[in-house]
Amino acid sequence: MLIKGELLYEGKAKKVYRTDDPDCYLVEFKDDATAFDGLKKGTIARKGEINTRLSALLFTMLAGQDIPTHFIEQTGPREMLVKAVKIIPVEVVARNIAAGSLAKRLGLEEGTVLKRPVLEFYYKSDELHDPMINNYHIAALELATATQIKEMESYAWKVNELLTGFLQPANLVLVDFKLEFGLYHDRVLLADEISPDTCRFWDSSSGEKLDKDRFRRDLGGVEDAYEEVLRRVESLCG
Repeated sequence: MLIKGELLYEGKAKKVYRTDDPDCYLVEFKDDATAFDGLKKGTIARKGEINTRLSALLFTMLAGQDIPTHFIEQTGPREMLVKAVKIIPVEVVARNIAAGSLAKRLGLEEGTVLKRPVLEFYYKSDELHDPMINNYHIAALELATATQIKEMESYAWKVNELLTGFLQPANLVLVDFKLEFGLYHDRVLLADEISPDTCRFWDSSSGEKLDKDRFRRDLGGVEDAYEEVLRRVESLCG
């Protein structure tokens, strides 16, 4: 069993620790919740445990479909062992339905199904509030190579297809989601998490929001929504 070492990084939702194996990190998920660049803060009961379990289940499913991920195993209720990746500072957002910032930016009614999915890139920088960027910015700032970006795009499209189909029997609509990638010995791996913190999930029958928008918009029932997503995904995984 690996030994938990020094705290390497603490973000809004997770803590990352070194282990006695330089190729492995231990990630601890927190109950803390933030929105609007940290202007809104709070706590969502059991969020750390739910997001750990959900991420473990979904990473495992994706790995079985040839998506390389940093996930190794869940080691506790809110901890997982991962490969020690160096995060690429480019967030990839895939959108299937207009919601949130996209709806506002393009003047679309929330819930409008896009004629085709959209991929967006954002510069991962809290100081700059994660601005949207394109391939030219990425090249100019040397955030990633052209080959790495192509791999991230390819994986993002495949993840979108796989998750959309996987969640359908659970009556969950994948509206949009954010992915992060990291380098592990120069190999691009899917990293971070897949959860109601990073995805918009809607009930396919009622359109009810089952994600972090319930916290952002003060809709109530935040904990119940997170629990419901986990219950439905676990039912798919047997």
